[in-house]
Amino acid sequence: MRILVQKFGGTSLATTEATERVIHHIRRERDNGYAVVIVVSAIGRRGEPYATDTLLELLDSHLGGVDAREKDLLISCGEIISATLLGAQIRAAGIEAIVYTGAEAGIETDEEFGSAKITSIKPEKLIQALKLNKVVVVTGFQGRTRNSDVTTLGRGGSDTTATALGAALHAEFVDIYTDVNGVLTADPRFVADAKPIAKLSYAEICHMAREGAKVVHPRAVEIAQQARIPVRVRSTFSDDEGTLVQDAAWDHNEHAVLDRHVTGIAHVTGITQLTVQSDYADHRAPQLLFQTLARHGISVDFINVTLSGAVFTVQTVQAELAKQLLEAEKLSVKLEPSCAKISIIGGGMNGQPGVMANIITALSDIDVPILQSADSNAAIWVLVKEQHMVIALMALHSTFDLNR
Repeated sequence: MRILVQKFGGTSLATTEATERVIHHIRRERDNGYAVVIVVSAIGRRGEPYATDTLLELLDSHLGGVDAREKDLLISCGEIISATLLGAQIRAAGIEAIVYTGAEAGIETDEEFGSAKITSIKPEKLIQALKLNKVVVVTGFQGRTRNSDVTTLGRGGSDTTATALGAALHAEFVDIYTDVNGVLTADPRFVADAKPIAKLSYAEICHMAREGAKVVHPRAVEIAQQARIPVRVRSTFSDDEGTLVQDAAWDHNEHAVLDRHVTGIAHVTGITQLTVQSDYADHRAPQLLFQTLARHGISVDFINVTLSGAVFTVQTVQAELAKQLLEAEKLSVKLEPSCAKISIIGGGMNGQPGVMANIITALSDIDVPILQSADSNAAIWVLVKEQHMVIALMALHSTFDLNR
């Protein structure tokens, strides 16, 4: 039995036109010989009646009266509504379908309510339904504990449900449907000539997702990579195959010669850079610095540690608190607010000379100072002032020929 998992987000279920497209995709894949499992998110976005954020807002005035377990019980309702409605619409279109919650689908998690991790999946019930030629619709974002309490998987949880089910069912593909036609080389709101990317490695899309490109949740990609299941990022409103995500090493013919070293550019805003100075002789200062921030739940990024101190970034909303905490420890702190982190991403950069030189040249030519930089085997990051971000994105996009 050839199995395909399709995941549809809230915007794919928000209108009659969108739902008709969803049923079109289901019918097409069944005609192609696949047994189809559907994973759904809650309908719509913040402000719409059944969106997860809307359900959370119902608790705003009662935060002291609900615990994490009960909050999960509430916000799991959005996906149940989506799945039940879509199941009815699929049957109305003449296709047999059955709806399961995450718990009924056999998804077991730990007890970390609000951000649970999947510990096992027992998909026998799904397999039996697929053998009866039914489309199986599963609520994304949720599972249950060994004690049968409802849990939710955190942000991006429906993507995680889709790839985890794909792994458990040995699916041929997991298709993630969104409102854009695949992953683009840059954010089209800032780079008008951004192009769809035909193929990405798991490492590349993980970098893009973590650094601001809201395509697939990184945890979902990691599950797919471990199970070696290809993921396609597709548009609900198109029949194009979108962006194929798989291990670059699998396809030797396609990846024997890379025609470009950079595949895409992502960005994150709302960042403040902190420069912390300490006594040159006090080697314990970095330990004190980062332990203090960790104790207060402040996440740090872009970290450079030297004998005289450290330079790193935090979310701007936490910058003043971080400064106060460190100054209380007798450390000297300088803030550089309104920064943006730009990520130049590509599996072909590893070991390739000249990439950093091209980045520096591109930004120098437009008088954009680089405040900080770092790299990994599939990405180079630069920190710039937010006011320079758009021209920097356009310059880098052009420098690496991503517009062709």
